[in-house]
Amino acid sequence: RGREILKDVFEARGLRISEDFPFREADVTVNLDGWDPSARVGYEFMTHADRDHEDLDPDEMLRISEWNESGKLFLFIIDETDIDDEDELREAASRFLDEVDKRSRGD
Repeated sequence: RGREILKDVFEARGLRISEDFPFREADVTVNLDGWDPSARVGYEFMTHADRDHEDLDPDEMLRISEWNESGKLFLFIIDETDIDDEDELREAASRFLDEVDKRSRGD
């Protein structure tokens, strides 16, 4: 259900999300839950059931964090254990996209 919520939130902001996107950037390769290749914005909802924690190692997570900070791309990665309910997930995704909008405008 988390993936559906994220897709709804991201698409409501005008992003064109491709699900199960084969993302490759430098030395990071992962199948993302959702990605807009034109906007270079996407998300990964980390769950234990899908073994997502095995897909991204700490070095890859660091690299993605650096790219997010530099504005090279914006990838929202959230672990299922970091949220309590659907509303909290929607709010976290909205805050992330607010920051993307702000940084994209150069604020």
